[in-house]
Amino acid sequence: MITTNNLKTKLYIQCQEFIDTRLKAIQNTINEIQESLTSETKSSAGDKHETGRAMLQLEREKAGQQLAEIQKINQVLSKIDVSKTSSVIGLGSVVFTTQANYFIAISAGEIKAQNQLFYAISANTPIAKLLLGKQVGDYIEFRNQVFEIIKII
Repeated sequence: MITTNNLKTKLYIQCQEFIDTRLKAIQNTINEIQESLTSETKSSAGDKHETGRAMLQLEREKAGQQLAEIQKINQVLSKIDVSKTSSVIGLGSVVFTTQANYFIAISAGEIKAQNQLFYAISANTPIAKLLLGKQVGDYIEFRNQVFEIIKII
């Protein structure tokens, strides 16, 4: 028998893997840009050289912003206690509705756990804002559809 906390743990782990994958990709991009900047320094072809360096600097700034964003998302995920359950929907809740199932954590898209589909969503998404603070038996309306909250873990 799989416990409810086991389900939440599986969803949490998949969200962590999502973050780890994004983090590795961003770090690889930063490393590649750094290598390009280093090799760009060695060649000097006037204006073309300066343009290339400027483009690489912009790419590095963009990657730095992505890195800061993924670190913020990781902080949000780290605040979730998978052993905690509540009768009121909040950060870390697994929510079953008549329409779909949600894990309120980070925006990581579709996640499959225990042969069920869940949507990992951030607390600031429109659907999460409707769900937060609700309880089993409450109804929400989203995109002209009404659904009932069946279960909260």
